[in-house]
Amino acid sequence: MKILAIGDFHGDTQLAKKAAERADEEKVDLVVICGDITQDGVTTDHLVGAFKQRVLLVPGNHEGNDIADFLAEAYKGKNLHGYAYRVDNLGFFGCGSANVGQFGLTEQEIFDTLRKGAKYTKDCRKKIMVTHVHPRGTLMAKFSNMVPGSDGVKKAVEEFQPDILFCSHVHEAEGIEEKIGNTRVINVGRKGKIVEL
Repeated sequence: MKILAIGDFHGDTQLAKKAAERADEEKVDLVVICGDITQDGVTTDHLVGAFKQRVLLVPGNHEGNDIADFLAEAYKGKNLHGYAYRVDNLGFFGCGSANVGQFGLTEQEIFDTLRKGAKYTKDCRKKIMVTHVHPRGTLMAKFSNMVPGSDGVKKAVEEFQPDILFCSHVHEAEGIEEKIGNTRVINVGRKGKIVEL
């Protein structure tokens, strides 16, 4: 399974087009979008629809869950916010939004949303957690004073021990990869990251 994980389009259709071209060139099987797909829900055209592959996504702090549901339904994708998606022995679960902003969630809501999806991946050989916000106490959290890391995400990583956590949110931390326990934490950012499993 080859995955392109990316985030923070902020309504930039050219960025989505380039990412879709890369997904085709690299022959990825699945695309994961870590939120902030739109810019405050203003336009949804040519973003998720740019991809030929199946798309899993979560909302960011620049669109509500209703927009994420619409995008997933319109383009035959899957909104992972509070849900899971399984393919072969690989399980994905997620939580969108962040702990700040108009569509913000409390730390408890973030953890509870992740727990809700994680229960469907317990028997999967590999688990991938998808969030918009990054965990608190990480290197990527040090790149911004405006957008704090999430205690809810960190608690979920420690409790559910996914193999990988894809996140975005802090643009300055794009590409940073670190570990929490055995979990590989990747800020995929606007350039994206290709991962083979």
